[in-house]
Formats: sequence, structure tokens, C-alpha cells
Amino acid sequence: MFTLVRSRARTAALALSAVAALAFGTTATAGAAAAPAPAPAPAPASAKQGPTSVAYVEVNNNSMLNVGKYTLANGGDNVFDVAVIFAANINYDTGKKEAYLHFNENVQRVLDNADTQIRPLQEKGIKVVLSVLGNHQGAGFANFPSQQAASGFAKQMSDTVTKYGLDGIDFDDEYAEYGNNGTGQPNASSFVHLVTALRANMPDKIISLYNIGPAASRLSYGGVDVSSKFDYAWNPYYGSWQVPGIALPKSKLSPAAVEIGGTSQSTVADLARRTVSEGYGVFLTYNLDGSDRSADVSAFTRELYGSDAVYKP
Repeated sequence: MFTLVRSRARTAALALSAVAALAFGTTATAGAAAAPAPAPAPAPASAKQGPTSVAYVEVNNNSMLNVGKYTLANGGDNVFDVAVIFAANINYDTGKKEAYLHFNENVQRVLDNADTQIRPLQEKGIKVVLSVLGNHQGAGFANFPSQQAASGFAKQMSDTVTKYGLDGIDFDDEYAEYGNNGTGQPNASSFVHLVTALRANMPDKIISLYNIGPAASRLSYGGVDVSSKFDYAWNPYYGSWQVPGIALPKSKLSPAAVEIGGTSQSTVADLARRTVSEGYGVFLTYNLDGSDRSADVSAFTRELYGSDAVYKP
């Protein structure tokens, strides 16, 4: 049995994000649609066979470019297929009484320097997704007071994807602290309205679900089930195996979740082996830093792709 634990590094970085968000960062507004960023150069074709590998990067401490430094010894393909910028925030404007999308100084820096922090990954064929996380202010994905409010926040997210040339949005319904600042408790309709609007705004982009929090258990309302609107969903507990409770095919699910350098290599290998043997199509990793983690990464690439990983700084 694997122990269900949350990463201490993740919790510490979340605290830093919350503090930085109060002093730094900018707000994405729901005004006119953003002009699209230039498209990245076409990526080389990949011959890699096996599950999609995902890497969350704590940009308060680490560079997104680390995701592109790992290739397979056999064939030279990228180890990682999806890189997640962790994390933007859903904040709450107490004056306007509405949620807004917020970037602390470190997330803003990545976005403002997309040409050097995001485009190099995309040119390798790695998709870059922005995670959006609660920020202790009472605003969350599950307590919009109206469908209009949910749609307005969806527009802020999709405009950000367009403006910075991103490949999608990841939902992480943690640390909202529903009820703070006079906000409402989770309701049945909010997340359904939000995901429906976001998918309509960006039909060809990634929408992923970090399977935690009130939003993750509120996927159906008024005869509408938004499960099929997600591209991926994953287990949020590192070092464990837990199939996400969402009606998606196995090819879009990651029951395995590991913290690179924090989950033992033997557990990583076991979870990767089980991913393949049980036919799941995604493998989630968290906290890729700037060190040479090729031994930790090879622990899952050997099982997923039949190859060691090579680190090229």
C-alpha cells in the first residue's frame, strides 16, 4: 500500500505564491479577446510509444526549461509530453465581489518571457499548460454566483491561453477556502458552467483536471456532464495509485502520481509498471527541478518506454 501524502515542497511553494500574489503580479481581465501569440515552429515527429508523461514545475523556484532537458536514450525523443506551469491563481476582488485570474511575479515572468521560457518547449513538441489554483481568498471554481460569472472567468483563462500562446488550462481546486471574504460555499452548477464555457472558447486546447476539491466532484448539473470535455485527469496524491473518479477512457487518466526526487525510485517504477499493465495512458510527475534527475526519471521511463532517460543541461 502506498502512503497518500501531499508534497511539503508543494505546500511551501503554495504559501510563497499566496504571499507573492498580494505584493506582485498582474490581473488578466475579461475585456476584448487577446491577440494570439505567434505560433511556435513545427515540432519534430516523435516515434515514442507509450503513456503521455506530464511534469508540473513550481515556477516560484524552478525553470520551465527543465522539462525539455530529458530525452530517451533509445531514439532521443522527449521524456515529457506536457509541461504544467504551476501556478496561476483564482483570486477575489472584494470591491467588485468577483473572481479574477491572477499571476504572481514568477508566473508573470514566465508568461512575459514566453519566447524563451515556453516556445523552446513547444518547438520540441512539448505542450505547455497553465495550472490555476485557489489562493485562500474564498474564490474557487465551484462557487460562482451565476453562469455569467463563470463564463467571465472562463474568458479570462482562454484569453490568457491565446495571448501567451499556451496549449491549455489545468484546474486545481485546492486552497480556495470557500466562504472567505463573504464568498459562497460550493454549488452544483459553477464548475459545469465554467468548463462548458472554457471548452467552447478553446475547442482544440487541453483542459486537464487535478482530481481534488469540491469542483472535481461536481461535474454534472442540469442534465449536462462535463467529464468528456476534459483531455486528462490525474491522481493528486504523490507516491500513490488512485484512479480519478471521472468518466474518461483509460487513455486519458493517470492513476499514478509521483514527486520527482520525493517518491522512491522503487515506488516510481512500480507505479509506472502498473500504468502499463493496466492500460492507462497518462503518467503524472510533480516538482521537476534544475538538478540532474535522470535516475529518478529513468525509474519510470524504463517501464513506460523501455529506455533510460538522458539529462542534457
